[in-house]
Amino acid sequence: MRITTWGLVTVLLMVLDWTRPGSPSALRPICDPLVLDRFIQESRDIELAMGTCRDRCRLSESLTVPRTSVDFAAWERKDVREQTQEVQEGLRLLGQAIERVKASVSDTALIGLLDSSYDNIHSIKQVIRSLDMQDWSPSSRTWDTWTVSSMPELFRVHTNFLRGKVHLLLSRAPACRQENH
Repeated sequence: MRITTWGLVTVLLMVLDWTRPGSPSALRPICDPLVLDRFIQESRDIELAMGTCRDRCRLSESLTVPRTSVDFAAWERKDVREQTQEVQEGLRLLGQAIERVKASVSDTALIGLLDSSYDNIHSIKQVIRSLDMQDWSPSSRTWDTWTVSSMPELFRVHTNFLRGKVHLLLSRAPACRQENH
């Protein structure tokens, strides 16, 4: 597995924060909104790069991805455990979709973009785990999904999922609230 530089920096910041002697910082580095913003920007860059390949980027089969729209009232009624499960399931679906696309392409530039995107998803999963949020395991529950039929659509969903549900989850994570530190 290829780890992106930003993913490596993120993990390094988490480790340094955990091992630093003395009082904890006002905010854990991983709680810094700039970290998620960087993942969103990388996803957006890939989405823009994919926007130029129309027919060449059509998928041979439709792929299931998480629905990115957020009903804020419904989201607020969910507890952190349920929100975490929904985000983890969405990340799992995106990771599976990217792996399936990667298996069907031979263009090395596309494979590099897919690898980078997959690595970012893996890093975000690590971020969620590092915040002591509920561990996730697949369940029989069905989550709100839809299908995509092109790589630009897949990466649009990836970007919007990070901007929406992942952002909401991490911005309200109990471990990231300043009053907890």
